[in-house]
Amino acid sequence: MKCTSIMTICSYMTEDIRVPLMKAENAVSEASEIRLYNGRGAAVCDRNGCRFLCRDGSLSAKINSGSIMVTTEQLKNILSRLSRYSVYSHEKELTEGCFVLENGVRVGISGTFSEGGKLKDISSMNFRIARQVIGCGDELFSSTCGRSLIICGAVNSGKTTILRDLCRLYGNAVKCTLIDSRNEIAAVIKGKPANDVGMLTDIITGKSRHDGIISAVRTLSPGYIFCDEIADSSDAEAIREGIGCGVKFIATIHADSVEELLRRSVVRTLLNIGAFEKAAFLRSGGRGVREIRSMKNVNKICGSEPYSDMRISMGNVTVGQLQGLSLIHI
Repeated sequence: MKCTSIMTICSYMTEDIRVPLMKAENAVSEASEIRLYNGRGAAVCDRNGCRFLCRDGSLSAKINSGSIMVTTEQLKNILSRLSRYSVYSHEKELTEGCFVLENGVRVGISGTFSEGGKLKDISSMNFRIARQVIGCGDELFSSTCGRSLIICGAVNSGKTTILRDLCRLYGNAVKCTLIDSRNEIAAVIKGKPANDVGMLTDIITGKSRHDGIISAVRTLSPGYIFCDEIADSSDAEAIREGIGCGVKFIATIHADSVEELLRRSVVRTLLNIGAFEKAAFLRSGGRGVREIRSMKNVNKICGSEPYSDMRISMGNVTVGQLQGLSLIHI
């Protein structure tokens, strides 16, 4: 198969799911998720929606007599493979309901959990396919180089994908730290990132954003810190400490407009201390940047700066310039 992420997923499937999935190679090559529903079907999801996998390798909009029906035993078998046949050594993953596999594939598990947080019964599994899009952050990098930035967008707008590529670009020239709490950006396996996030990027996984930021600021001396989905006051507290030490931040948040962005109390707190100079708003469906706005004055948000008017050639941003980022003014 062309997509190594799909090959990774197939290696964990039982044969009666793996064989039809491999037969559906062309249709599955653009998938973003493979979902297994206990007592129901196996769904292949892409930007156009979800279709159900059939035993002959075809995909159907609805469950029919030829559809694969996922069983409890199949899910238990797949879980055993995910935990390398050692459930006790993967208690953390089972409690959190999340596994990270080769090629950056992430597996989310839903079901019934005990009071202690242990998984008792599996309801579904979601294999999320990681695709690093090298170059997707080039133009945003050119337009905001040297500025602290918050990347805003709705669900599935590509925030994490663009953040990853910006981290790669910055991290190939200056010291950066990536706070990858859920290991979904770098996809670290045994200490090594499956995704390219830059040669000079330190990666912290398994810690909360707050603890990761504090640790990076005190021990790793980054010029830039990258983090995904800032959400609460503890994140703001850590970012405030980082700013006080001269660190710049590039982060994402769920917000599709300036109005929605400013309704988030954590954002208002951060903008009031000048944490972010620019905000980039993404188009839906992972179709790139819609607009970039100045965040210099939170009480009087500047007007939209059309993305096409802010572009500068990537050829104009050299590694030497990047290493003196504080001197660049766009």
